[in-house]
Amino acid sequence: MLKYTLKHLVSAFLVLLVIITITFILMHAIPGGPFTGEKDLPPAILKNIQDRYRLNDPLWKQYTDYLTHLAHWDFGPSFKYQGRTVNDIIGESFPVSFELGMISIAISVIIGIPAGVVAALRQNKWQDYATMFFATIGVAVPNFVIAAVLIYFFAIKLELFPAAMWGGPEYMVLPSLALAGMPTAFIARLTRSSMLEILGQDYIKTARSKGLPEYLVMYRHAVKNALIPVVTYIGPMAAAILTGSFVVETMFAIPGLGRYYVTSIYNRDYTTILGVTIFYSILVVGLNLAVDLIYPLLDPRIKLDGKKEG
Repeated sequence: MLKYTLKHLVSAFLVLLVIITITFILMHAIPGGPFTGEKDLPPAILKNIQDRYRLNDPLWKQYTDYLTHLAHWDFGPSFKYQGRTVNDIIGESFPVSFELGMISIAISVIIGIPAGVVAALRQNKWQDYATMFFATIGVAVPNFVIAAVLIYFFAIKLELFPAAMWGGPEYMVLPSLALAGMPTAFIARLTRSSMLEILGQDYIKTARSKGLPEYLVMYRHAVKNALIPVVTYIGPMAAAILTGSFVVETMFAIPGLGRYYVTSIYNRDYTTILGVTIFYSILVVGLNLAVDLIYPLLDPRIKLDGKKEG
C-alpha cells in the first residue's frame, strides 16, 4: 500500500503542476489584467500598482516566483480584495462551503443508496417506478430551479425556513436540499442499475442456494459490490460539492468559496483564480486517491496494484 500511495502522490504532484502551468498561461493569454478595468486610472499609477504586484515582470519570473511562494502554501495577495490574501479568502469561505457540502453529501448518500437498493429489489413495482420518477426529475432539473421552488414554497408561502443567508440549522435546510437534488437522483439511479447487475450474478444464486438468509446475501454479496461504482462517483462529486455551488450560494446569499471563484474569473484576479483552482484540484486528486484506497474494503478481490483476483 505504501508503494501504491507514493506512486499516486507523485502522479498527483505532476497533475497539479500541469494544472498550475496551464491555468497560469491561459490567464495571461486573456487580454487585459486585474487593474485594466479601473476607471480613470492614470498610467503612472497603473504602472506603480503593477510594479507592486510584479505584474510587469517577465512571465517566466512571475511563474517561478509563484511556485516558490506556493511551496510555502502561500497563494499570494488578492488583487481585487484589498488587504486580503487568497489564503484568507479560502480560510474564511471554504468552511461555509464545506459545511453546506457535507450536509448535501450526507443527504445524497443517506437517501440515494437506500432508494436505489429498494428500487432494484422491487423492480417493475410501484417502489421502482416512484424512485425512478423522482430520480429522473432530480437529474433533469437544474439545482437553481430546485432552489427557486424550495424558496417559493417553504420560505415564502409556508414560512418554515429562511429564504437566504447562512446561520443556524434552519438556514441550512433549503440550500442543502437544493444542492443535494442532482447527486441524490444520480446515486439512486446508479445504485439501482448496479444492484440489478449484481443480483443477476451466479454467486448471488449460489449464496441463496446454500440457504443463507436473504439479508446476509444482500449485505455480504450484493450491496457491497454494488457500491463500487457509487463510491467512484462520490469521490469527484464530493470535491465538486465541497468547493461550493456558485448558483446555489448566490441564490441563498451564502458566503462560500464558489462565489469568490467565479467573481475572481470575471475580475481577472490571477492569484485568486490560481489559488482556488489549485485548492479544488487538490480536493479532486485527494478524494480520487481515497476512493482507490476504499475499493479493497468493498471487494477484497481488488488489489491496490490495479489487478483483480479471479
